[in-house]
Order: sequence, then structure tokens, then C-alpha cells
Amino acid sequence: MIKAAGAFLICLGAAGLGWQMAFLWKERLELLIALRRLIYYLKGEILYGHGTLAEALLQSGRKAGGPFGEMFERAAERLEFRDGTPFSQIWRSEADKLARLPLLSDDWERLKALGDSLGYLDLTMQERTLLLYLEQLDESIGYLKEHKREKCRLYMSLGIMGGLFLTITFL
Repeated sequence: MIKAAGAFLICLGAAGLGWQMAFLWKERLELLIALRRLIYYLKGEILYGHGTLAEALLQSGRKAGGPFGEMFERAAERLEFRDGTPFSQIWRSEADKLARLPLLSDDWERLKALGDSLGYLDLTMQERTLLLYLEQLDESIGYLKEHKREKCRLYMSLGIMGGLFLTITFL
């Protein structure tokens, strides 16, 4: 009886792990799509709003909402505070507060590098920087969308099969 319960729990745990990995894949895709939308808002605010970077960040963050919107709003508030901290440092520290989100290290590094290029360049260079970042996001989103179905099935199948393998091994 205890062996059967243990076998069931092993299978259930491994299947849950597979399900979690598939969920993280989908969550990363949704986060990158939300970030792309937010960057488009930011680009519009910078190019057509002709306000300061803090105003553009604040307006974009309010439009988009979500964790990245909140990050943009906090960065705008800190930028308005004007304590002498460089924008790139503010941007990186605000991005670090979102480390709990299921993004890869490449996603984080590109997001942090974006903050290094914003704020001190002329309008054309800021637009090009945002367009380059949007292109990188589109590549990541395209890959995630293209492989979503197969990867999610693979994670689920490997979770179940791994659980069965462990159960057989332990019995």
C-alpha cells in the first residue's frame, strides 16, 4: 500500500514538473508580448509626445500596466527625483526587482542593455535603439510561438515518462 502511494506521488510530482515547465514556456511568451507592446508605447511617447524620458516612461507604464508597466512607472518616479543617479543604474535596479519573472538571462540582459542606451541620445538614436530592441523581441517571440506546441507537449510527456521511469526503477 505504501509502495503504491509512493509510486503515485512520484508520477504525480514528475507530471507536475512537466506541466510547470510548459506553463513557464507560455508565461515567458506572454511576458515578452506584453513587453513588446510596452516598448511600442514608449517609442510612440518618445517620438510623438516630445516629453522627457520620465514622462514617456510614466505614460507608457500607465497604458500597459503589468509588472513591466510598474517597472517603467517606478523608473520614471526615480528619474524625476533627480538625486544624481544615472538612468542606466536606475533602469538596471528596477529590472532586477522583477527577477522573479520567468525570463531567460538573455531576455534580462537585453532589457538591461536597453536602459544603457536610452535617455542621453538624440531622438533618432533613441528610435533606432528601440527598433533594434523590438527586433530582438520579435525574434524571441517568433521562436517561442513557433515551438510552443511541440515544447509544451515534450515537457508534459517527459514529465509523465520520467515519473513512470522513476517509479519502475524504485520498485
